[in-house]
Amino acid sequence: MQSSNARPRGSGGDAESTAETHDGHDQAHVEATGVRYDDPWYDALASGWGETSGDGTPVAPVDAARAERADRAAAAADVYLEVQRSAAFQEVRSRYRRFVVPAGIGFFVWYVAYVVTATSAPGLMARPVAGAVNVAMLAGLGQFLTTFLLTWAYARHARLRRDRAALELRWDTQELTRTARGGAAS
Repeated sequence: MQSSNARPRGSGGDAESTAETHDGHDQAHVEATGVRYDDPWYDALASGWGETSGDGTPVAPVDAARAERADRAAAAADVYLEVQRSAAFQEVRSRYRRFVVPAGIGFFVWYVAYVVTATSAPGLMARPVAGAVNVAMLAGLGQFLTTFLLTWAYARHARLRRDRAALELRWDTQELTRTARGGAAS
């Protein structure tokens, strides 16, 4: 039986399995055909390890290129720190927190009140409101309604109070990063 890479598969009765043969190559096949199959999984070197320049001399590591790339990355990181410390960024974060913290606390209190009331006052929650509809059903539907209203309010707040400023910050950050990395400024 032939394997998918055209090398004969070991019958299992050999002293060595195919994994234990020399460098993953079947020596009997190499001796019989005179052709050595170059398996990329066994013969390919990791990039930059033991490569030669063509005349047999090892290639020197590319420390200069790595150092230059590290310098550009550090300059870009400085840009992000500069933007984070800017008044415009702090204003966007402040607007975000002024909405999210009270809304999150309010929704959490409303949810906990619903759960605590459902477990500690089943008589109140079972009180009928209209026909088969009771207080628990209305409060449960109120949870869904509150979720949708909170989502709508968040999207509206973001659109009206933060999106334009955040977009301007994004453009400024991209321009500063491009300049710090040595790109052309427009």
